[in-house]
Amino acid sequence: MAGIRVKICGLRTPADVAAVARAGAAYAGFVFFARSPRNLTLSEARLAALSAPVGLARVALTVDADDATLDAVVDAVPLDILQLHGTESPGRVAELRSRYGLPVMKALGVADEGDLPAILEYSAVADQLLIDAKPPRGAALPGGNGLAFDWRLLAGRRWLRPWMLAGGLTAGNVAEAVRLTGARQVDVSSGVESSPGVKDAARIVAFVAAAQHCKES
Repeated sequence: MAGIRVKICGLRTPADVAAVARAGAAYAGFVFFARSPRNLTLSEARLAALSAPVGLARVALTVDADDATLDAVVDAVPLDILQLHGTESPGRVAELRSRYGLPVMKALGVADEGDLPAILEYSAVADQLLIDAKPPRGAALPGGNGLAFDWRLLAGRRWLRPWMLAGGLTAGNVAEAVRLTGARQVDVSSGVESSPGVKDAARIVAFVAAAQHCKES
């Protein structure tokens, strides 16, 4: 299966963005969540986003952000997509999509089959879906924890919107993840870092190359 699109999330500098662009990724993700080691100030995010070449989609990840916070992000940072990684309701997703006129990607955590119906529910209001490993109870972060879930849960399933697989992906396992799930898009953050919040250009290149050479069973 050709044409796997890659999102590298948690970028912090123009150098990170340049590495992602050179590697051939499709999306560059910027985190606006204070508890994350990848959190950016508005000025840092603006500088990084402005450095992105044409064709690299700039994604802002927020977690249950209020309107004032989102207004500030959208006003300061040139963006292509809003990624909602909290407990936002379907109604909130639809509201924000209308408010900002930007495509919205909704992240949904999966641990077992009982988490799958929500994917269909959100596919009615979001432009894209990001299916991630559900964080363990009490976790400080809603994503970026380097955890995977049982990819077989997604085997043979299709939804109304484009979707992206996340959670514990690395250059070493992304091919198996794609084979088991049929994903056409994948997202990685901690899997291409040398330490929390520090992206590694060589790991980015290796991950994108591994993803783009995946074959579906």
